[in-house]
This record gives sequence, structure tokens and C-alpha cells, in this order.
Amino acid sequence: MTTSLSPLTTQRPILALPDHLISQIAAGEVVERPSAVVKELLENALDAGATTITVRLEEGGVKRIAIIDNGRGIPADQLPLAVQRHATSKINSLEELENVATLGFRGEALASISSVAILTLTTRTAEAPHAWQIESGKITPASGAQGTTVDVQDLYYNTPARRKFLKSEQTEFGHCAEVVRRIALARPDVSFSLSHNGKTVDHWNVSAIDKRSATILGDNFANARLPIDESAGPLRLHGFIGLPTASKGRADSQYFYVNGRFVRDKLLTHAVRAAYQDVLHGDRYPSYVIALDLDPALVDVNVHPSKIEVRFRDSRSIHQFVFHAVNRALAQTSATAFGTVPAPATAGISDTQSNNGRLPWIGGEQTSFSAQFASPAFAINDSNLNQSGSGNSSNYDYSFMQQRAQGAQGAGVAQSAESYGAFFGAKTAQATESNLPNDDHPLGFALAQLHGIYVLAQNSKGLVLVDMHAAHERILYEQLKNALDENAMPVQSLLIPMTFHADGVEVGTAEENQDILKSLGFDIAAISPTTLAVRAVPALLKNADAQSLARDVLREVREFGGSRVLIDRRNELLGTLACHTAVRANRSLTIVEMNALLRQMEQTERADQCNHGRPTWVQMGLNDLDKMFMRGQ
Repeated sequence: MTTSLSPLTTQRPILALPDHLISQIAAGEVVERPSAVVKELLENALDAGATTITVRLEEGGVKRIAIIDNGRGIPADQLPLAVQRHATSKINSLEELENVATLGFRGEALASISSVAILTLTTRTAEAPHAWQIESGKITPASGAQGTTVDVQDLYYNTPARRKFLKSEQTEFGHCAEVVRRIALARPDVSFSLSHNGKTVDHWNVSAIDKRSATILGDNFANARLPIDESAGPLRLHGFIGLPTASKGRADSQYFYVNGRFVRDKLLTHAVRAAYQDVLHGDRYPSYVIALDLDPALVDVNVHPSKIEVRFRDSRSIHQFVFHAVNRALAQTSATAFGTVPAPATAGISDTQSNNGRLPWIGGEQTSFSAQFASPAFAINDSNLNQSGSGNSSNYDYSFMQQRAQGAQGAGVAQSAESYGAFFGAKTAQATESNLPNDDHPLGFALAQLHGIYVLAQNSKGLVLVDMHAAHERILYEQLKNALDENAMPVQSLLIPMTFHADGVEVGTAEENQDILKSLGFDIAAISPTTLAVRAVPALLKNADAQSLARDVLREVREFGGSRVLIDRRNELLGTLACHTAVRANRSLTIVEMNALLRQMEQTERADQCNHGRPTWVQMGLNDLDKMFMRGQ
């Protein structure tokens, strides 16, 4: 029995591939599915200055994809080049490639598409007396308005094996529709229309980004989002981020753009996710539509044929900028974010840095981060501090935090309840007398306590319900973080260095990033080409597994130019401490204490959620209450 030899085992001459086969190979990367065709053609339309774009699909884009725009059009004498491989009007030098300001630039799209489908291109410039059409290399006069129409039919008709890998018609249409939505979100100054099998599915007129994003992402996002617009040097981040309460179980409402181009970049995704770390519940995913604008020379978009991946020249700076911008936006509360009252003047700085070291809401000296309300119900005492953590934090040493908390029973706890009454009593009485709470305090004034768990308060909008334990937990947590941030990272030297086997990448990362590692409280040195020694760790995490901690830090430093591992571990510890220390359910509070809690919530960053991402308060409007009791119906 004889077996035919594989082509790989036979001697064959080296031959230059024909252009058509080269285009089909390139099409495998560029034209992955119908949605890739839609993306490439939409980008070309936008680069041509189109202000109105129509997308018509049939059978999920497999039978037909037609993109009609009112852009500049293509001169008739340039039509043969338009469908030729590696021909483009967008770049002509390496310098222009390194400073790409257009969405397309490779000169591959039309050639790749025409190699796997029947492509007809009809175009007309403003100066031309009529339109011109090219199909299968033949140019003929045609009718048509200014702009370009690209009609793609029978995708993969000549490569039937590729068609077998496509999904159902509805699935392929879903991918195409998502591409249109992504691009429409990035360009609210352009009107888009999408139809499928002759039926209009979506239409978006020219509008502002807030209206365009609300139309595409829906009311749930529109009613629970925060605006963001920050600049630093050549960088600008702007758009909208969803409140944690608007998070979803899937990451299907995350739109990040770099210089107008939708991207999926793990560095950017990590930066946003890290900013939400403290306020997301469980495995929820935030929703956002944000754009990063920067000098094109600072980002390489020539990474992959799909152009959906990018590479930054200074990834660490980009990561830090995005993280801090989103983090600052999330530090607002929904009570103050939309202009109900100005954001607290102390937002983003520690209490000891504001008001000359005095607590702005009572005017008294702050002797410790753990000094709380006047009532012992809110005091942090030694027995609270000595409670052991639970879960993953149970093996951490609280001694460092205990030292910071010494003296907590000083001025903060010793102050009498009368001092709070003098501050809040007049306000509460005034609100009761006028029956109209003062909007200077968006969470209103306390009315009662329900089952020792919830605080009921009245504000100008209606009824506010507060989970007192969750709210107090967030207050304590933020104060603990602020207090720790005021001091340099304390370091614990190891009496016996901990060594572990490391690969070449880990060793190289440790050697190249000594300054970053030291700023994080780590002393990691190579003692051989395959061994690393940990000589010092952050004091707060001295009882953690030094090897796994070091590996995690090295991995993040390598991937993102920095590390959030230590911050996350630290915050996990502080969150456990705050949870154990916060006022418990079934604790009876006075009106004065409840009002003190409300005022402190208004002055605390991220006070809308507890440390586990659950809401701390909800608003019930008067209209909602009227509907419940059918008033006015």
C-alpha cells in the first residue's frame, strides 16, 4: 500500500503567488465576516467626509452589502487604483504612517473585498458632470449624486469553504448592526441609516453625543451616567461612564475610542476596570462610551489588519491618565453629580488637607482618621479594631492600622452629642417648619429609622432611603484609604529573603523596573538568570504570600507599566476592617445621629455604593409615591 506524500515533504520550486491569490489571502485577515466589510466601507466613507451614510444589508450581509455616502467621491481616472491592492490616498511615506489621522490607510480593503465578492463601485465628485462606475475592472458612465456607493454582492461566492464558517443570517446581521452602532457612537455629527432585507432597522440623525449615546444605549444608560472630560498635556478623555448601579452582567456596552477609532485594548480596559474596582458588585461590568484623543504619533494603529488593536508609545502614562480620570469621575455621588448642589469642595483630597485640618461638617479638630460621629454608636474602638478579618483578608496583620488608630477615642469620640445637635438641629427644625428641605443637603433630613436597618429622610424630591450599615461602611473605608495615602508606603524588610524560580521575562521585568517596584514597596532582585529574591514587601501585606504577590506585581508592571495589585490587596484589607467597624443593624439611632450620617455621606466620595458595590441609598420621587397611592388619577 502506497501513501501519497504531503506537499510539505516533496521538493517544489519557489514561485511567486498570483495577485488574485495574494488578495484572497489578505482577505482572510481583512474580510473575516460580513461585518468586517461594513466596517471597512464605513471607515472609507467617513474618511471621504461623508455627513450622511446609508447601510443596506440582505441576508445578514452575505447576499448584499451596500454603503451609500455623500462624501467627496473618487475621480474617474483614479477608479482603477481605488480597487488595486496597496493603493491609497491616505499615506505615501513612513512619516505619514507613523502619524495616521484617518480611519483607513492600508489600501487593502476594496481589493480584498473584490477578491471574494462581486464589487460594484459607483462614485461622483462635485466637479464631475455625472457619476462613474467600475465593476470587474470595467469603467462605465453612470447616474448618481455626489458621493460613493459600494455594492458588495454574494460574499465568498468563489470561496465556498469560507461561507461554511459563517453563522446564521440573524447572527451575521447582529455583528453588522453592532459595527454600525460603534461607528455611529463615535460620529454623532453624521447621520446613519441601517436597513435589513428592505426594512429600516435603525436611523440616527445628526445630534450631540449625549443624545446619540442615549438613543443607541437606551434609557437605562442615559439615566445613570456621569460625564467625563479631562485633559493632561496631549491627552484628552471625554464621553460618558455609567454609574455602578447601571452595570451589567455582560461586557456588551463598553465603547472605547482612540482618535475616533473603536478599539479593544487590554491596557485601556484594565485602566477602566481598575477605576471601578471599589464600586462594582460581584462580576458586574460597567457601561461606558469614552474617547481618548492624543497626538497620532503617540499611538501605533498599524498593529493588526483589523485596526481594532493599538499600541501606545508610553503605555504607563496612558494607563495612569485613564485610570485617574475615570476614578475622579466616579468619586462623585449621584446626589451631587448633576448640579443639584456643587460637588463638595474637599472632593479628591484628604480631610486633614481641607479646612485647615478641621472637619468641614462640624468645625472640630480631626485627631485621627477613625474619629467618627459624636455618639458611641459611630465610634471606632479598640475592640472593633481587634476583630479579625474574614474571607481572603483573614491572614492579614492589622497591627499597622491599629497603630494609626491610636487616640481614636480622643476629640472625635469625646465630643458631645450636643455639638452635633447645635449644628444639625436648627437645620432639621427649619426644614420641618417649612416642610421644604434645603437643597444645600441633597440627601435631605432624617425622619425616622426603619427596623434598625434603614434611615428614612425627606428631601425636595421626595423620600430617601438609606442602608445605614452600607453607608457608614463606605464612609469608614474612604477615611481609612485617605489616612493611609497621606503616608509613604511603609516597607517591611525580610530577615531571610524569599527566593523563587522565575522565567526570563520575569527576571527582565524585575531588572528593568527597579524604580517602579521600590515605589510600590518591593525590593526584588535577580540572584541568577532563573531566580529572583524578594528582600522587602509592603508592611501592610507582610503576612501575604510574597511569591504570588511578587509574581502578580511583575506581571502587571510588564503589561501595564505599573501595578494595582498592592492597592487592591490593601483596599481588600481596609474594606474588611471598615465592614467590621461600621454601625450594625438593629442599632437605634437618634435623629441627630441619622442627620450626621446623611451629612457625612454627602461629603464622602463614592458614597452611592458600599465597598461591595451595593447601593447605599435610593431616591423615591413624589411622583412615584403619588402613583403608588393613585393620587391625581
